[in-house]
Amino acid sequence: MFVGSLEVTITIPCNDTLKGKRRVVKSLLDRLRGRYNVGAAEVDSMESHSIATLGVATVSNDRTVLQRLMNDILRWIEDNWDGEVSSYDITIT
Repeated sequence: MFVGSLEVTITIPCNDTLKGKRRVVKSLLDRLRGRYNVGAAEVDSMESHSIATLGVATVSNDRTVLQRLMNDILRWIEDNWDGEVSSYDITIT
């Protein structure tokens, strides 16, 4: 069994409240969970209203499938997010 994880830090443009950030992040996480059937949560930068660090994880019996899935998720975030992806880390163990 292999575990794939993606940690991605995104900027949230035109937002000045934590309440606004929570709304936007919740929507993004719900869309990720629904589209890719993965676990997803905000894992860091919780006190910042303009930055969010998201964690995405799933398991598989094939390392290549996990690597491709994590790359697809990252590409989907980049294509469907109004802000910028400032950093990311993909780990397969």
